[in-house]
Amino acid sequence: MTEPADPAADIAAMLSPDDDAQRRQDKLIRIAQSLIRHIEEPADDNGQGYAQFQRAAVLEDEVRARTRDLEHALDLLNASNARLEEAHRQKDVARQNLASAIEAVQEGFALFDADDVLVLCNSRFNALLPDIVQGLRPGLSFEDYLTLAAGSRHLVLPEGMTRDGWIAMRRRRHQERHFILTQGMADGRFVQVSEQRTGDGGTAILQTEVTDLIRHEREERGRMLEDQAAILQATLDHVPLGVCIFDGRLQLLGWNTNLAEMLALPRTRLRPGLHFDKLWQQIRTRFDFPAGQGANLLADWVRSVRRKTSYTVEARDEGGHRSFAIFAQEIPDGGFVMSINDITEHRQALQAIRRANETLEARVLGRTLQLEDALASAERANASRVRFVAAVGHDLMQPLSAATLFVGSLLEDVAEAGPRAKLEKVQRSLDSVSGLLGALLDISRLEAGQAALTIEPVQLGPIFEQLREEFAPLAERKGLQLVVRPVQATVLSDRIYLRRILQNLISNAIRYTDRGRVMVAARMRPSGLVVQVRDSGRGIAAPDHQVIFAEFKRLDAKASAAEGLGLGLAIVDRAAALLGHRLDLRSAPGRGSTFSVALTTTRARPSERGLALAPAPSAQEAPLELTALIVENDAEMTQALSQLLEQWGVNVLDVASAEEALALLEETGVEPELCLVDYQLGTGMDGLSCLAAMERLLPASTLRCLMTATRSDQLQRQARDLSADLLNKPILPATLARIVMAARPGGGMSQDG
Repeated sequence: MTEPADPAADIAAMLSPDDDAQRRQDKLIRIAQSLIRHIEEPADDNGQGYAQFQRAAVLEDEVRARTRDLEHALDLLNASNARLEEAHRQKDVARQNLASAIEAVQEGFALFDADDVLVLCNSRFNALLPDIVQGLRPGLSFEDYLTLAAGSRHLVLPEGMTRDGWIAMRRRRHQERHFILTQGMADGRFVQVSEQRTGDGGTAILQTEVTDLIRHEREERGRMLEDQAAILQATLDHVPLGVCIFDGRLQLLGWNTNLAEMLALPRTRLRPGLHFDKLWQQIRTRFDFPAGQGANLLADWVRSVRRKTSYTVEARDEGGHRSFAIFAQEIPDGGFVMSINDITEHRQALQAIRRANETLEARVLGRTLQLEDALASAERANASRVRFVAAVGHDLMQPLSAATLFVGSLLEDVAEAGPRAKLEKVQRSLDSVSGLLGALLDISRLEAGQAALTIEPVQLGPIFEQLREEFAPLAERKGLQLVVRPVQATVLSDRIYLRRILQNLISNAIRYTDRGRVMVAARMRPSGLVVQVRDSGRGIAAPDHQVIFAEFKRLDAKASAAEGLGLGLAIVDRAAALLGHRLDLRSAPGRGSTFSVALTTTRARPSERGLALAPAPSAQEAPLELTALIVENDAEMTQALSQLLEQWGVNVLDVASAEEALALLEETGVEPELCLVDYQLGTGMDGLSCLAAMERLLPASTLRCLMTATRSDQLQRQARDLSADLLNKPILPATLARIVMAARPGGGMSQDG
């Protein structure tokens, strides 16, 4: 019979750390059976068998505890694996949904992470650059994307920009939190690119094709420019002289039909961009210039770098039958304008007078009678001229005002330097024509005795401050110092005409002062107050002290719209005489000039007629929450006003008659902050009647303006009685802007404006 096995040896042989729970359980069962067998057999080991049994029992408890722990850990692991698998499944579903949503977006979309690495993009991203689409894959860096896009043959670079420059521009703009740019593509297509920084530091790029929108805007802008060009051409064609304009490169910009007729040139010979030399070669042989003033002198003047003076010459045609006055004057951009005037009849009239003076004394009496008849005819013609100018003021000012506003509206939209410079030239030309027509109407009204005055106490202080603000920029541009001494005085005068007198004197002083300063001051004298406008300019010789107050007289050159027509001092002289203000001049060549206006002071309280004009709105200001009502029967004028006001954020309501305006206010109950009403509305009610009828429908805070080309003091008084401001046409964009600012809560406007 074999000896019983040792229990400790059995346990050591059977248990191993590498066994799993089931195997360990089986081994423990075998250990238990072995212990029982040792107990049942006779004890011959002095109690060692029982001790081994006790150790086996303890070991079994530990095995069971470890088994339970392992089973619990296994359950936890299985649950974690299940949750992880579900999370992976949900992530895949979310990624697929995001990709589907991005693909459904109509615009091109791409997302870069915080490290500027492409995460995803849809098929429309850079679809207009088909040669790089295959390279757009997740993991692409933003720098590599820029290099890839810049190398596309479908990318249209801005004028003057290289591909490296385009990459540098995009890299610089990429540093911004948000930006938008318009990028040109092949086949004349355009894409608007928008980059937006995300919350985690990534970048979202959105690309929208805007080809149709840009083409439509260009077509609209082209039509507007064509309309403006047609208006300007009609203005040139209305001038009786032959006129042509050349730019700084001596290329033809514009001309009128009278020029082609005077030069006997086919219209095909005149075209934009034609160089002066080529035109001059065609026409120089058609003129016979006086001795010492050959055709070369005009060509030399044209090519000179600085044309300090204008060029004037009289020439005859090849046959000597007709006489022409040729005048050339430089314009600000380095170009020049040249006019040709047929003065044949004028010369013939002078020759006829010369022959008449050489006749016998027997015809003196007859000639005297003829001259008296001619004088009477001239006086009648002059009277007719005054009446004509006053009568047609509205017809002239209406289209000119629309043209001025249209050009001002275009200036708000055009940012390119070239077109903007041309529009600014057009604006200056229109301003010159406006000043000319306004001066002519003022002269006509003064000569016709239609200027009704309102003599009242007027404070000089506000007028001086307004004049300082008005002329300081002009003086600064010429490098002059404008000094306006503060004054606290009240005088008896007409507010409007007194301001106009001082305006013309200051403008005249700045125009004829090349360096130094212009000073405006009020000085007390025993006889009253004297307002002086003193300059350090060229000065005026004593024989010319009276000449300068005549119409169209300028001592340094012929009158022109660009440099002044010699009407300012004529208006000053007549207005001062009408007001009873003594006008004095003290001047000498090289010592400047001092114009003095004597005024009568008073202690009476001046009338309060509103505040000064508010400043014009800037492009950076927020939109104005205003509503403007326009009552105007001229469609072009309405369009020009509406377009400019809407660009400034003003809500515009426009009607063509007073009756429509009243019906609109009654039916809708709208309360506009600004009303612009034309005086001449065609049939039905006029502007004054319209304002009177609207008074019950509008709040007291509404700013009311009467637009008119009729420069009548009576009309001004009638507008003032209705608490309305009078706006003389043409209306400048700057004036309209200040009116809009005055219509805001807290704004104000004086009728002197």
